[in-house]
Amino acid sequence: MTEFINFRHFRSFLILAHLFLYAHFVGLKLYQRVLIRLRRIEIAYMPVTNHNSQLLFGGLLILAYLMGSIPWGLILARIFSSQDIRLKGSHNIGATNVMREAGALPGLLTLAGDYLKGAIPVYLALLLFGSADIFLAGIALAAFLGHLYPLYLKFGDGGKGVATAAGCFTVVSPSAVLVAFGIFIVMLFVVRRVSVGSLTAAATLPAAIWLTTDSVMMLAAACIIAFLIFIRHQDNLKRLAAGKESKFNLKKDRS
Repeated sequence: MTEFINFRHFRSFLILAHLFLYAHFVGLKLYQRVLIRLRRIEIAYMPVTNHNSQLLFGGLLILAYLMGSIPWGLILARIFSSQDIRLKGSHNIGATNVMREAGALPGLLTLAGDYLKGAIPVYLALLLFGSADIFLAGIALAAFLGHLYPLYLKFGDGGKGVATAAGCFTVVSPSAVLVAFGIFIVMLFVVRRVSVGSLTAAATLPAAIWLTTDSVMMLAAACIIAFLIFIRHQDNLKRLAAGKESKFNLKKDRS
C-alpha cells in the first residue's frame, strides 16, 4: 500500500514537472517573440526619434541662449531710475551694480531675473530629456553664454554670470548650489566684497557638482562656467590686487 502511494506521488510529481516545463517553454517562446517584435519597432522608429530629439535639442539651445540674452539689469534700471546702468558704477548690468546704482528693489528683481533665465531652460531640458546629462549641460552652457554675450546687446555688455550659473545648476544639483551659496555668504560677511564671494563660490562649484552628480558632462560644464566667471571678473581681480575693490554696503560705490 505504501509503495502504491509513493508511486502515485511520484507520478503526480512527473506530471507537474512536465506541465511546468511545458509552460516555461511556451512562456519563453512568447517572451522571445515579444522581445523580437519590440526590437523591430524600436529599430523602425529609432531614426525618427533621434531626429526629433536633435531638432528639439537644437530648438531648446536657441531658446536657452535667447532667454539668457535678456538684459534684466538694463531693463529694470531704466524702469526704476530712467538711467542706462552701463554708464553707471562698474558699468555692469548685473544685480550688484543695479542694486548700488538704482536701488535694492530693482537689484533684487535683476537677481531673480538672471537666476530664472538659467533655471527655466535647464528645467525644460530636464522635462524633455530626463536626466541625460549631455542635454542638460548643453542647455546650461547656452543660457550662461547668452547672459555673458547677449544677442540683444550685440554680444557685448553682458553680465558676469554668477546668478545665471546658480539658476542652471540648481535644477541639476540643488545641494551643490547650496554649498556654493553658503561659501558665498560666508565670504561676503567676512570680506565684505561680492566679487570675492562670487569667485570663491565659482571655484567651489565644479567639485560640488562632481561630488553630487558623478557626471563628467556636468563637471565639464561647471568647469567651463567657473572659468568664464573668473574671466568676467578680471577687473575685480585687478582692483582686489591693488586694494581698491569696494565693499558691499548697498551704497553707490564703484564695484
